[in-house]
Amino acid sequence: MKRILIILVLFCTTIAMAQERTFESEVKRISKKIDRITKQQKDSLKMKVKEINLQLEDGKISKTKADELKREAAQYHAKRIEYLVAVQERKLQQLVQDKVDGKILGEDRYYEESTFSIGSRTFQLRLTDEDYYDRQERRKRRWQRRWTRRTTSQFVFAMGVNNVLVDHKLSSLEGNPYKFWKSRFYEVGFTFKYRLQKEASKTYLKYGLSFLWNNLRPDGNQYHVVNGQQTNLEVFPFSTSESRLRHVQMIFPLHLEFDFSRDRKYDDGTFRDYRNRSFRFGIGGFAGFKLGTRQYLEYRNASGTKVEELQKGSFNTNIYNYGISTYFAYRSCGLYLKYDLNPLFKGTETRNISMGVRFDLD
Repeated sequence: MKRILIILVLFCTTIAMAQERTFESEVKRISKKIDRITKQQKDSLKMKVKEINLQLEDGKISKTKADELKREAAQYHAKRIEYLVAVQERKLQQLVQDKVDGKILGEDRYYEESTFSIGSRTFQLRLTDEDYYDRQERRKRRWQRRWTRRTTSQFVFAMGVNNVLVDHKLSSLEGNPYKFWKSRFYEVGFTFKYRLQKEASKTYLKYGLSFLWNNLRPDGNQYHVVNGQQTNLEVFPFSTSESRLRHVQMIFPLHLEFDFSRDRKYDDGTFRDYRNRSFRFGIGGFAGFKLGTRQYLEYRNASGTKVEELQKGSFNTNIYNYGISTYFAYRSCGLYLKYDLNPLFKGTETRNISMGVRFDLD
């Protein structure tokens, strides 16, 4: 119990000492604040002069008007510096008075007040409160770097219906041998979103890595059969409750994205690059390779026993795949279309097409 009380006392003492202010540290803080005020106002003036010069070069204003606007901007920021510095000078005067009245410690007294002894050893607590304005400035710089960085990352998840086209004809979807709503695809990946311009803009390059599961479920109790160099659909001898061909791929998507989120520019010239806050449109393609193909069969045999069969093989599917893709989204959710340009099975004109929803999560 005694040890716990000692620890609590030391902890409370540490907190109390952490809140102590010294005359020297406060003078240093006010001095930094004055320097910061002057720099911020001068930087703001430079940005305004730069904007005025751009308007002059574009012929939007005359040279007389430009000189007048520059003069007004200089007078405004000079008055701002005078006012804000005067506020800090009044704080400095009050600080000097507090020092004279003994309301604030100097560095020498602070050393005396912040030492304690345990046995024959003397310890000093030099835990002072970190300058509030410095913390705010560092926090602001961190957020500024975050909102102005050119590259961000997102987790991607997509799902929807999966089917095939023959000879690139949409009309081949009608009456083809695969179930439309029960043949599905799933995509999981990770993307990087790179702003093409240094300043805030609407155009981005989006690239990354995804794993894709394409499922095809034949209709009419059919299943896939490999006959030499061909893969055909044939009627299964028993009634199937599940007949599904799944091929897994690793792909590398690349899209040009137009993000219409509204950016924000501040008076000091900095900007905030908002993304995934409005409508987005992406167009591009992908390339990758097959990781594996399997066929799943579930049926009851002649004796009525339920059988679950897994068949592994290439099924004459192409190893490499490539195609085009596009999406139209609002915020993080959108519609997704993907079409393979290479045939699904070797020696055929059958190509995979996928349509569904896509989520890009920051």
